[in-house]
Amino acid sequence: MNKNFALVIVLVYSGVNIVFGQVKVTGDVKNAEGSPLPGVHISLESADYFGITDRNGVFEIENVDPGIYNIVVTHLGAKTYRDTLQVGTEKISLSVLLEDDLLNLQNVVVTGTFEPRTQLESNTAITVLESNTLGKVFSRGTADLLRAIPGTFTDPSAGEVFTRVYSRGISAAAEDDLGWYYVSLQEDGLPVSLVQHSYYGPDIFHRLDLTTKKVEAVRGGSASITALNAPGGIYNFISHGLRKHIGGEFEIQGGVQGEENPLFRIDGTIGGPWGNNWFFNAGGHYRRDDGARNTPFTFSEGGQFKFNVTKKNNHGHIKFYGKILDDFTNRYTGVAAVDWDSPLEAFGQDFNTTALLMPAFKANIPDGRDLAEGRTNSFDPSRGVHAQDLALGIDFFQDIGRDWSISYKAKYSRKKADWQTSISNAFVSLNDPLAYFISGAQFPIGQVVFKDAQSGTEVARIDNSAILTGDSFTYVGNGTLPNDAIMGTSAWYKQSEANEWIDRLTFRKKWKNHDLNLGIASGFSNTSLFTQGSFAYVTYEPNPRMLQVTLENPGEPVIALSDDMGVSNYGGLFYINSEAKVSQLASFVNDRWKIHEKLYLDLGIRYEAIKHKGKKDRFAPFQQNGGLDSDPTTAYDNGILASTGEEDNFDFNYDYLSYSFGINHSLDDEAAIFGRFSSGNKAPELNYYFNNFSNVPINQKGEVQKIKQAELGLKWSRKSFSTTTTFFWSQLKDIGTTNFEFDPDDGSIFYTPVQFNDSRTFGLELESAYSLTSYLTLRLNGTFQNAEATKWTVYDAAGTVGTDDDTIVDFSGNVLPFNPDIMFNLGAEYEQDKLSAYLRWQFMGAREGNVGNAFQLPAYSIFNFGLGYALSQRLSVNLLVTNLFNSEGLANFFGANSFGANANGITAQFIQENPDASFVVVPVLPRGTMLKLNYHF
Repeated sequence: MNKNFALVIVLVYSGVNIVFGQVKVTGDVKNAEGSPLPGVHISLESADYFGITDRNGVFEIENVDPGIYNIVVTHLGAKTYRDTLQVGTEKISLSVLLEDDLLNLQNVVVTGTFEPRTQLESNTAITVLESNTLGKVFSRGTADLLRAIPGTFTDPSAGEVFTRVYSRGISAAAEDDLGWYYVSLQEDGLPVSLVQHSYYGPDIFHRLDLTTKKVEAVRGGSASITALNAPGGIYNFISHGLRKHIGGEFEIQGGVQGEENPLFRIDGTIGGPWGNNWFFNAGGHYRRDDGARNTPFTFSEGGQFKFNVTKKNNHGHIKFYGKILDDFTNRYTGVAAVDWDSPLEAFGQDFNTTALLMPAFKANIPDGRDLAEGRTNSFDPSRGVHAQDLALGIDFFQDIGRDWSISYKAKYSRKKADWQTSISNAFVSLNDPLAYFISGAQFPIGQVVFKDAQSGTEVARIDNSAILTGDSFTYVGNGTLPNDAIMGTSAWYKQSEANEWIDRLTFRKKWKNHDLNLGIASGFSNTSLFTQGSFAYVTYEPNPRMLQVTLENPGEPVIALSDDMGVSNYGGLFYINSEAKVSQLASFVNDRWKIHEKLYLDLGIRYEAIKHKGKKDRFAPFQQNGGLDSDPTTAYDNGILASTGEEDNFDFNYDYLSYSFGINHSLDDEAAIFGRFSSGNKAPELNYYFNNFSNVPINQKGEVQKIKQAELGLKWSRKSFSTTTTFFWSQLKDIGTTNFEFDPDDGSIFYTPVQFNDSRTFGLELESAYSLTSYLTLRLNGTFQNAEATKWTVYDAAGTVGTDDDTIVDFSGNVLPFNPDIMFNLGAEYEQDKLSAYLRWQFMGAREGNVGNAFQLPAYSIFNFGLGYALSQRLSVNLLVTNLFNSEGLANFFGANSFGANANGITAQFIQENPDASFVVVPVLPRGTMLKLNYHF
């Protein structure tokens, strides 16, 4: 009994010693000005101890065992603090002062690398936009935000979607309807979307809000071996992580854009602990926006909800996350201009306010996939694109001992993009026979009556009998049409769906001088596409109206050239119905070799295999006397393109080997030089099959583009000055290009045969920040480059489907279009006590508008301004203004102002012969002003 009692005493005493042996580590963290820093992460390395400061900058880490630890204190915008901490039996209290890190060079990044490392240690150019920066900009979409990243060209002139983003001249296939062709838009380390095709890009399914903690951007470089089929770069939006205490923020935004078009938005995020080592984050936004330009309908409405739940254990974590996006938005097309040397608005349009989009109406258009069953598609251009995305994912990490660890990320998503909008808005003269024959009527010559589709009031009556002999039409009566023209536009209906699975498994092994990562990545997508185009009769004026059009010759039946809403030639302009299964498999290995204390070498290789399997309908005009309704007086349903029941199949495999090696040499704790060479590849996207091979066998697979890139740079961080300076060179080979054409003789739209071309770009990127005082900072990032189309041909179809008069034009040696020699952002930031402010100047240099170098888009400047005030520790207000002076810059060029024209159709000879011709440009978005009220808790 005594022995048992003694044993109990010993056990109890030992347990007490164990409990008493664990201590609490507490402290506070402040910035260089002595203000508390919330959200700072404090960790004791080699053990699972961590803490996060609260809004007062205070942290505590409980139950720490005695021992010697490396303490690491990290916070975005501050230099990482490292020290040795000896824990005994007494409570420890620390006070840490963090210096500013102007470019986040000493913060850990996870994008474009196989293991977390600081920017300074990385051997590729990486830019980080942290939450403080994200919250102080008036961003009109994902692409608009990325303007702040050097080496990156962005064109957000169309709005939130249908944008263009590329870096370092890797741009040739990233034009117009495939603007993210070479780069990977990611959320938390996995692509937003696996596939792309015309008008279906990742920006459709991505929205920025308070759920994003930071953005990490890699231009080229290691993207060749770290991303799925995206060698041009990675733009990774990272969500909030662990919070030790319940906290978050809510934000209400209200403002106006353009001619006082209202915008309202509400954002929110909340997170914190949830039970035993469980943590959560949740948030999202809702917005209603009348748009930057004038449209007779709400331009954008909708939002998203995101969440993540994390369970930590002693050696890792498992995180579950998800997103629900349900959003309507639209996109702006071009406006008319004249004067090739100094473009000016034409036809009463305005670069800042004119949208030239069809007004809202409701129509039912026969579906060419199933005419026998009477299937129709409802069409309302005010809906724009309806984007829906349901995504669920998992992120798992575990240290499995002996310096081995395993990481696994996976995501399943279901996506839908339903486009109902107008495509093209060209000038079509009433003297042009196209204005009548495009209706599908057999011989629409005589008296043509135009009525307002909404009111039914007659707008104009004309006699077009003379146009076939080259003479002019004449008005009958007092009414006229604006500019004696109609708009060449299509009621464009497009349905896209995709079910996707993306994952990546990585094993990591650390030795004394080596850090080895190896693994596999995969992506699977089942996608479908249906596209149908119908002509629409619309006035050609700044605020277009729908026109109901009839042919009313005396003594003859009235022929309806359009339906009551103004829609004509139902489904007769184009038809695409296709399905595809995409499989992407990759294996990779990368070794980070420590040659000596300050010199590291990265060696990586990636093998990727891609399979495209699918089918595409053949089609033909529906043949029946009187059209679909058997009524000879309704001409608008006479030319419906419908499935013939035949299909063309495709089944092609692509595989390639990419490699990359980089070096990083630390000059001291605050400076490093780095270099990298990469050889990457870009397999075709699905547009290759969907856009080409119209009613012909798909008997040829696309070409894999070869992309070589090199960079050499310096990263330097001092107390008041930081910079990253990078020289780069990139080369693209086997770039498949084609043009969108219209044949007025038979009313068909087609793509020209693919041409394979090459380009080369070299230049300098600069990202720097200088603190003049503790409260005033200057920032500059910019790109100076030279881009050349080293080998480039364009297929000239001469405006017809027939090939007898076709030619191939050689533009080799010309400047690569849409790549300015210079672009930069220069800004000043002020922050002291409760007041903050910034002024930024964005400069975009002149760009060639096409590969023929016949037309140049002039340089332009945009100024952005912000003013903020902290009403209390938790409540702040910000006034943000984008395009402060309402600058009129031109972002894009679509060629001559005629239906079906394209940029490459303009040559120096054309301009010389047509000096007064109008053409289509896409202006930058006008001024926007927003007031934000933000509450932190």
